[in-house]
Amino acid sequence: MHVINLSKTRDQDFINRVERESGQNLSLCYQCGNCTAGCPVTFVYDIPVHQIMRLCQAGQKEAVLGCHSLWLCASCQSCTTRCPNSIDVAHIMDTLRHMARRDGYATEYGVKSFTDSFLESVERHGRAFELGLMMLYTMKTGKFWTDVDLAPAMLTKGKLGFKPHPVQNKEAISKIFKRFREEFAQ
Repeated sequence: MHVINLSKTRDQDFINRVERESGQNLSLCYQCGNCTAGCPVTFVYDIPVHQIMRLCQAGQKEAVLGCHSLWLCASCQSCTTRCPNSIDVAHIMDTLRHMARRDGYATEYGVKSFTDSFLESVERHGRAFELGLMMLYTMKTGKFWTDVDLAPAMLTKGKLGFKPHPVQNKEAISKIFKRFREEFAQ
């Protein structure tokens, strides 16, 4: 059994940062467990949602940012919908995932690689360029033969274009990425 010594490991700066970045009051959570009960992917979590909330309240930065659950969250909003105190739990999970990314806690490399590839594609082309996204993800992960058998069917159905789709006002999308980097630069 793993025991956490709260008096030695409480990180008040982490608590403040989570509350500031998420805009949520962590102390409103009273551990009812509705978020975990409604989560469709809790079966793959190493730490259930309500326990992540409690660890955040206790300032356990290492335990929270180092868990796999942040990367496996489907962002389906079930936890938020079920919260009796109207806490946007899904937004907290998203905030924690961003914090984990910035602080170097990528515990699910495949998920992070796909997210990075997707965002690079959107930034470069204004929207996802599917073939380019697949190639970028494949290069990042080294999984060259994963799902390669799907490509012919996707090509014949027009799901994989050889060129990016035209996008209006691509510059506006670039500004969003620039603003995000400026706002969240360390």
